[in-house]
Amino acid sequence: MQRWPKIPLGLRLFLLYFVIVIMTTYFVSSTLLKEIKPTVRQTTEETLVDMANLLAVLVADDLANETLQSSKIAHLIQQFGNRSVDAAIWGVDKKSMTHRIYVTDMSGIVVADSWQQDIGRDFSRWNDVYLTLRGQYGARSTATDPNDPLSTVMHVAAPVIYQGQTIGSLTVAKANRSVQPFIDLSKQRVINWLAVMSVLVLLVGAVIAWRINSALKKLSVYAYKMGQGEKAAKPVFRVFYEYGQLSDALADMRNQLDGKNYVESYVETLTHELKSPLSGIKGASELLQMPLEEAKRQRFATNIERESERMQSLIDKLLVLAKLEKQPELEQTSDINSADLVHYVADTLNIKMEQKAVKYQFDDTHSIAIVGDIFLLRQALLNLFDNALDFVTQGGALEVHIVQRDEHCCFVIFNEGAPIPDYALARLTERFYSLPRANGNKSTGLGLNFVDQVAKLHFGYLQIRNRNKGVEVTLAVKTP
Repeated sequence: MQRWPKIPLGLRLFLLYFVIVIMTTYFVSSTLLKEIKPTVRQTTEETLVDMANLLAVLVADDLANETLQSSKIAHLIQQFGNRSVDAAIWGVDKKSMTHRIYVTDMSGIVVADSWQQDIGRDFSRWNDVYLTLRGQYGARSTATDPNDPLSTVMHVAAPVIYQGQTIGSLTVAKANRSVQPFIDLSKQRVINWLAVMSVLVLLVGAVIAWRINSALKKLSVYAYKMGQGEKAAKPVFRVFYEYGQLSDALADMRNQLDGKNYVESYVETLTHELKSPLSGIKGASELLQMPLEEAKRQRFATNIERESERMQSLIDKLLVLAKLEKQPELEQTSDINSADLVHYVADTLNIKMEQKAVKYQFDDTHSIAIVGDIFLLRQALLNLFDNALDFVTQGGALEVHIVQRDEHCCFVIFNEGAPIPDYALARLTERFYSLPRANGNKSTGLGLNFVDQVAKLHFGYLQIRNRNKGVEVTLAVKTP
């Protein structure tokens, strides 16, 4: 069965958001574009009503005295029709008057016309005149060209009233074509603004979807690393606080689940490691209860003391290691000079170097600045130096280098000596696993495990490999 590719949640949310935004933009734009034309025409009609009523009041006396055709106002109306203008209205140029004014008498005969083309004609059948003379609201919209929908002309009439009686009508007409540029301009502006706002809204949605997806990715990586037992810093979420609660819950679950296994594992390993010194102490104490020579008594007492110290050292190191393994991230950090770290460790173990006549070499000219826990790094390097001195041949070389590899500062420690057996290389960082020393001392097997934990806390790694005539150990710490 064919399996569809998995689409990230953030992308799925964005696709849904994209569809909603596009549909909303389409319906809003189509509604607005449909409403612009009638709204503009309604506004124009309302203006024509006011203008018609104003002029009807001005011509009332002359129409009643039958002197309108020769009156001054008739002359002014004619001048108005012939007047030219030069205006730019919201980006639309206006060059001529687009209003027409005509007056009819009580019979519907045109007695005045701003265009001087229909004087004497009978307009009594036109709705604007017909309805107005009968006391109703008179208006009509007539097309001058039946094949051109933009050729319609809006006519609005007002009654001419004299001494309470309607004696005629005054009509103000305006071609709809004159307002069409404003309708087209408004439509274009609406489309432009909706397009800009849609793009901005989609960008915001894309950012939110990306943040959601990146937050989920952080959580999944955090959960995976915890499941693998790796060190992982708990992700911080400033906006999506619910994710922060989820990361806290994951950390608590990890701690609760690990607690039981951790205790069981440590009890088992500690019991196993303590058997040997306890057996030695028990055997020595039983012998001390028997009559013995002073030399033997002293030797058995020394054995008891040595085994007790070994158990104490084992318990102390286990406690430190347990705390380190349970520590998800560094509690305190500071700026550290890597060369100073090496000098500190070398000075601490200087006597041990002299005892084995070690040829110590360290080039401190390539120091790298790092950020970390100086105490833990010192202890880690002390463990590595101590191991190297245990296995270096008498009078052999101990070389230390500081190098930059990718994003890590690497402490590379090489000691001349016998190579590590292949079977042991993969197990060196296991707890309680150790190889016999040339001096006969027995190790707790916790040192390299401690170093490995310190490396992980510093987002680095520990690498051990055989080299020609010796062993090379690399402690890598991530640089800022």
